[in-house]
Amino acid sequence: MSTGRFKLGKQSSLAPDRDGGGRDPSEIDLPAGVPEEIGGNIRLMYLANEGDVEGIRELLESGVDVNFRDIDGRTALHVAACQGRPDVVEILLAKGANVDIEDQWGSTPLADAIHYKNHEVIKLLEKYGAKLKIAPMHVNNAREIPEYEINPSELDFSNSVQITKGTFRVATWRGSEVAVKTFGDNVITDEDKVRAFRDELALLQRIRHPNVVQFLGAVTQSSPMMIVTEYLPKGDLRAFLKQKGALHPSKAVRFALDIARGMNYLHDRKPEAIIHRDLEPSNILRDDSGHLKVADFDVSKLLKVTKRVREDRPLTCQDTACRYVAPEVFRNEEYDTKVDVFSFSLILQEMIEGCPPFSTKLDSDVPKAFASKERPPFRAPLKFYSHGLKELIEQCWSENPADRPTFREIIDRLTYIQNHIAHKRRWKVRPLRCFQNLEAIWKRDNSNPSSRSSRSTNSNF
Repeated sequence: MSTGRFKLGKQSSLAPDRDGGGRDPSEIDLPAGVPEEIGGNIRLMYLANEGDVEGIRELLESGVDVNFRDIDGRTALHVAACQGRPDVVEILLAKGANVDIEDQWGSTPLADAIHYKNHEVIKLLEKYGAKLKIAPMHVNNAREIPEYEINPSELDFSNSVQITKGTFRVATWRGSEVAVKTFGDNVITDEDKVRAFRDELALLQRIRHPNVVQFLGAVTQSSPMMIVTEYLPKGDLRAFLKQKGALHPSKAVRFALDIARGMNYLHDRKPEAIIHRDLEPSNILRDDSGHLKVADFDVSKLLKVTKRVREDRPLTCQDTACRYVAPEVFRNEEYDTKVDVFSFSLILQEMIEGCPPFSTKLDSDVPKAFASKERPPFRAPLKFYSHGLKELIEQCWSENPADRPTFREIIDRLTYIQNHIAHKRRWKVRPLRCFQNLEAIWKRDNSNPSSRSSRSTNSNF
């Protein structure tokens, strides 16, 4: 009995690697015509994809399970709903197909039919009792629907691709490309995840700054819930540094100022400051003008003035993001906005060094190094850290959070450094330009006989 993965045609509306439309069967798992050795279960899904009602009826009468699920939890009803096959949906439901069955991503046949705008299938599924799960933030009174609410039917994922971290996809909304963060149906039954969704949404609504990614709206009245933000096609800082390597100090300082301005805005919020707590290169995006914007606030905290916060449970190091987390967070101590300053110092040093902090250590060993008061080495030439840049980085990653500067102070010091770098570059360029101008005049005069004659005549006076 086959328990493989069916990959023909349109895929689950929630699958992160969903392909936009039908593909040539010869390019994927099953060849055209489906050979006899393919099991009846996968054959059922293939025939649902092709719309072969008679073939489906014969298979079901032979004993094939109408609710067979492949590796991804998909059924023939999911396939028919995606492809827009009302006749196939009708026979599957008549033979006992589970109308609200979920695939591994939490998508139901009705959710798939709505996503692909298969209206006949939608009506048929609803006739058999299919219902979308009610989102935790659903309201009964239309007047209570938030102003930021986006109708999910307006989000077109036809050419969707994953961006930055896996939870984000590109979609088209009202003619513009946007970034969509989708929350699976498991959010509905997980109070912690619902709370995290509400917290992130509450934060994003308060944020308006040119160096912070712009919140556009959210889907809260249906499942899956989504957060929609502006899409920055140039990608994140991690990918940029991986491609470019070490940056010139002037560019590193310019980027650092963008980050510092965005973070200063977050920390200066009243009456509650916003701690990002996950500041690292993949959460910093590049816009079309080449400037940086701070993004992704799913673990951010609101901080009342003069208070500190603590993680609900000790952190575990799972990926490269742990290389940028302040030691007091890993020690599960109370912390404040200065954890973002610590992360900032490592990003600034990485832009100049061209490699992540402690690049020779395993991810899991980096927090131990920080805890033992070890810091990433300065390997780039000292001239790249001139005008107090090295001293600024060292102060920002101080063991004592109180010794770290605020982002307002960081902006002042970076501006001073930027002016000195620019001044130094101007003085390097000016003598060269003067020499080039004199050389050009000499060549012009000596290549023109009349000018030489004129100079000879003038010399007699």
